[in-house]
Amino acid sequence: MKVICPQCKKEHNIDESKIPVGATVAQCRACGHRFPLFEPVPEPAPEPESPKTGPRRIGVTLSKGGVGKTTTSVNLAAGLALAGYKVLLVDTDTQGQASYLLGQKPQAGLTELVTGELPAAETIVQARENLWLLAGGRSLAGVKRMIDRKDFGGELTLAEALEPIEKDFDFVIVDTSPGWDPLTVNVLFYVYELITPVSLEVMTLQGLVEFLKSLSSIQKYRSEVTLNYILPTFLDKRIKNPDAILEKLKDLYGEYVCTPIRYNVRLSESPAYGKTIFEYAPGSHGSQDYRDLVRKITGRPELFA
Repeated sequence: MKVICPQCKKEHNIDESKIPVGATVAQCRACGHRFPLFEPVPEPAPEPESPKTGPRRIGVTLSKGGVGKTTTSVNLAAGLALAGYKVLLVDTDTQGQASYLLGQKPQAGLTELVTGELPAAETIVQARENLWLLAGGRSLAGVKRMIDRKDFGGELTLAEALEPIEKDFDFVIVDTSPGWDPLTVNVLFYVYELITPVSLEVMTLQGLVEFLKSLSSIQKYRSEVTLNYILPTFLDKRIKNPDAILEKLKDLYGEYVCTPIRYNVRLSESPAYGKTIFEYAPGSHGSQDYRDLVRKITGRPELFA
């Protein structure tokens, strides 16, 4: 057989029958360099990483307020629950409006879970069949300060609190506050998928651009989080401008753009009764549009047929 010295590149012809049993090293007659006689057997390639297990973690977020984040979070969670999935709705907003929309007045919620003041069983309330709620509220201001005081790992505070309990659910839907605060960053370090509601106004488009810049800075450290759905909201066919903005969205973001949520007065009325749109006005445009969103996210067009 032929071997080549890796140092001086001289080629040697070796009679394999004269190689002593167990010999693994050869010495070059030209330069004296010793080198492996046989090529090492390559190690087997590592097994591919298992796909993510557990529930689908979906954040509903945009830095700008008034775009329908909480309305979307609550009605998406309720729609998934109606479809038979077990859903945990997490409210990370100090306004705590998810509880109001569901007609709930919980005594504890996300703050007590994160701080460890109460066990999970005393912080999660069942709001509907298949739907559970971790309430937000003003006490989350203290959680933000706690995160800020951490020397390191503050961005994982929410994940550390939710991961031990998420196994009981098929979906975890996380509602966020307007702006860019420590809890919003925590959400982006927990969820894998993002839904961004975009009201069909010029200023909201600018807000989307700014949000995407901020998201890209997070993705440098956590590439798993991706923007999967852009949800146009407040589509009013009686007004010309929203159609133009919707077309602009489709041109820019293509397949990410979902079927719009049409302007519907029933969506504005339902929170006053503590009802989801499916309960308050099941035949309304709002109910139809959020059913479409549930179908898209689950990939099940036959739902609610």
